[in-house]
Amino acid sequence: MALEEGLAVTCMVLLVLLTLGNVVTRHLVDESFGWTEEISVFLMVVMTLAGAAAAAARDRHIRIEHLHATSTPARRRALRVFAAGTAGAVFSVLAVLFARVVADEIRYGETSMGLGVPRWWFTVFSPLLCAAIALRSFAWTWRVARATQAIGDEEACEADATVPSDP
Repeated sequence: MALEEGLAVTCMVLLVLLTLGNVVTRHLVDESFGWTEEISVFLMVVMTLAGAAAAAARDRHIRIEHLHATSTPARRRALRVFAAGTAGAVFSVLAVLFARVVADEIRYGETSMGLGVPRWWFTVFSPLLCAAIALRSFAWTWRVARATQAIGDEEACEADATVPSDP
């Protein structure tokens, strides 16, 4: 988790510095650097995916809180397993699709418009981060499912404290 959080914080710091530099330069020289937009979009995507991986590891994704709060402990566990498993499946598919995009960008030699560098330099991290989110989600699914099996259904209905919400 520290890796994803560190990556997200680093992206945010670089994004703030890049934007601040662009604003100061625009006011001093009255022109904007177009290439900073490509880097800003890249940093925003990486920051978002790194934050999503950290959220998946902690079971902190958005959920319908009313269903979760009004459910029995056994139903909460089932909802957690379903949500984390679904998130893992979705991000697995996204990882495969992003990997195909990266392969196509390499095969066709696409370059970025502002910097003129290969586009895959920017997109190569997307399938890796989607795979990290999927792994975190599946790990959470496994942890919740194992805790349910270990304590039995009767005890699972009595207390929801066996599966920590913030590991």
